[in-house]
Amino acid sequence: MDQTQAGSKDYWLAAVRRDGAAFRLAVSEPDAAAPVPSCPKWTVRDLISHLGRVYVYVRGTVEGAGTQPSRPDGPTGDDLLPWFDEVFAALVSRLDATDPETPAWNWSKQPNVAGFWSRRMAHETAVHRWDAQMVTGMGHPLEPELAADGVSEVLDTLLPMGRGVNSTSPAGLVRLSASDVGHTWLVRLRPEGVTLLDEATVFDDAAEAQTGVDGTASDLLLALWGRLTPAALTVAGDPDRFAALVTS
Repeated sequence: MDQTQAGSKDYWLAAVRRDGAAFRLAVSEPDAAAPVPSCPKWTVRDLISHLGRVYVYVRGTVEGAGTQPSRPDGPTGDDLLPWFDEVFAALVSRLDATDPETPAWNWSKQPNVAGFWSRRMAHETAVHRWDAQMVTGMGHPLEPELAADGVSEVLDTLLPMGRGVNSTSPAGLVRLSASDVGHTWLVRLRPEGVTLLDEATVFDDAAEAQTGVDGTASDLLLALWGRLTPAALTVAGDPDRFAALVTS
């Protein structure tokens, strides 16, 4: 398999580099005190500090192999952007030099290997790049294949850890379709959580309530992250089922 294909360390790191550079450009333009519309109560400074601290944390996690590091503090002075440049470069260097199968703790039900963090950082960086660009109202869509993988990450990693779905969520099936990449996800909602299904093994049951959600991969991912409302998508059926999948 070509290591630049989706699902490889090199693919995810290329996305981190690309969206990290775009994030850096976006946050260098507005005042640090400017509000971030897609992150209520956050300023540009908060956004830079958050992403930078995530980078420090993940670098420490990968370097610590099987141990969980403590949460880092952000910068306290006026050197916010130089600090961000330093921690971003250090993260990319560490992930690039680390075999994806190297043991590394993570908080999910996924294997405890460093490759988890290359994927996680690709999506964290892409969504916050969009947040940063929305400060000036110029948020560009996420790269379609990366966004599709981000939808999968929400369903196979974030939601199984209890984010979004709760005991009051309506039961049934949700079918997500990314129109621009031809990818479909089928999810079953139950009071105890969410199950990502292999559609090839599922026979439609007319008695089971369903909700269909269509949009671009970028819009689907941004809606699952709470950045866009369902109005950005085409929803057929009970919209509360889709709302149960929103992670933040």
